[in-house]
Amino acid sequence: MERSKRIRAVATVLAAALALFVLGGCAQQGTAANQQQSQNRAYMAQVNQVMEDLKGRLEGFSDAVSRGDVVGMRTQADNAFKAIDDLNGLEAPDDLKDVQQEYVDGAAKLEEALSEYVSLYTEIDSATDAQPFDWASYDDRVAQIQSLYDEGTGKLQSGDNKASEKS
Repeated sequence: MERSKRIRAVATVLAAALALFVLGGCAQQGTAANQQQSQNRAYMAQVNQVMEDLKGRLEGFSDAVSRGDVVGMRTQADNAFKAIDDLNGLEAPDDLKDVQQEYVDGAAKLEEALSEYVSLYTEIDSATDAQPFDWASYDDRVAQIQSLYDEGTGKLQSGDNKASEKS
């Protein structure tokens, strides 16, 4: 009889120890998941801040375009490139690396579109009677710039979509 009480006591202690082990493992998994979510939120907050900076800098670019200020366009484009560099420099958590790649690819297309736009308007601004601007190419060049811009914004939207699917 006493032996069966000891066996039950040992079994109870082992069951309790096993339960603590299992609960401890769940708590660690929960902590790891919480940590990953926290890292994801911090990364997305950084992305949002960079995008707000980029938006402000692009507004400066648009203002320079509306004034026909080619030097201002170049300056504001350079400012926008700094925000794009900030985006490229963000370190994404492992499960958001594909999102980061979409953002980087989209930003690269936007940078290319801005550069092409500045180049186009620099050529127009520097045209002379002796070396006039080739207006026959204007529509095609604007269409190429628009295509780059659309591709860039599409990639940024794709990154946003991927990020929201993961949250």
